[in-house]
Amino acid sequence: MTAQHDIRLFLADVDGALVTKDKVLTEAAKAAVRELDRAGIAFAITSGRPPRGMSMLVGPLALRTAIAGFNGGVLVDPDLSVIESHTLDPAAAKQSVKLILEQGLDAWLYTENDWLIRDKEAPHVARETWTVKFDAKVVASFTDAHLARAVKIVGISDDLDLVAHCERVVQNTLGQKASAARSQPYYLDVTHPQANKGTVVATLSRLMNIPPEQIATMGDMPNDVLMFRKSGFSIAMGNASDEVKAEASAVTDSNENDGFAKAVRTFVLRSTGG
Repeated sequence: MTAQHDIRLFLADVDGALVTKDKVLTEAAKAAVRELDRAGIAFAITSGRPPRGMSMLVGPLALRTAIAGFNGGVLVDPDLSVIESHTLDPAAAKQSVKLILEQGLDAWLYTENDWLIRDKEAPHVARETWTVKFDAKVVASFTDAHLARAVKIVGISDDLDLVAHCERVVQNTLGQKASAARSQPYYLDVTHPQANKGTVVATLSRLMNIPPEQIATMGDMPNDVLMFRKSGFSIAMGNASDEVKAEASAVTDSNENDGFAKAVRTFVLRSTGG
């Protein structure tokens, strides 16, 4: 596992990886981040969540690096000031919504600052509100003005096979016009083609002057695989699918059993003599 030596940045997914199923940041996880800091290894987070939906992690983790929300659609400083933003092409956004609804999924739309929904009683709205700690705005429909500012379109369904099928439909239909990948088994995220976690690795590499081969990544879902492929060392969560695990350099324990902290100590700190 020579690729893990001399790691200077550890980039982690949030849901299903850094936090537990109940969105709890454990004491072991916080301690592991402090250990990274003492070892001189930078720590960063990326997620399909909006940047506002990760602000509650800044203080407990003493984050100093750029935060990549919307799978890289918007990068912000820890004070949430925008570094760069990638808005979907309005035509691609409109087509994404149409395809998602035609496949029988619900649709949400995120702009840089707002979360727009059509029905506050729809599946996962209450859960997402609790997770990101801010309320959605209810609209009758997504207007051209909304679509012109879209940084992420989400397809939602508890029919997990349907979400996987819709992922393929959107990928095949939109091609290079957008990036489409599941961030949860029940969420399909559609973003700008350059707004994906592989690009997050490249962007942090540029911003922090750290070669990609000195970056380690960790995640659990198909949208994390692109960052696995762009980084020097990658770690899949124990709760990841076999397909995601097969793409990683190593596999840690599940997010319910402090897999994040174990990965830091087993694969990152050990490789630097920590």
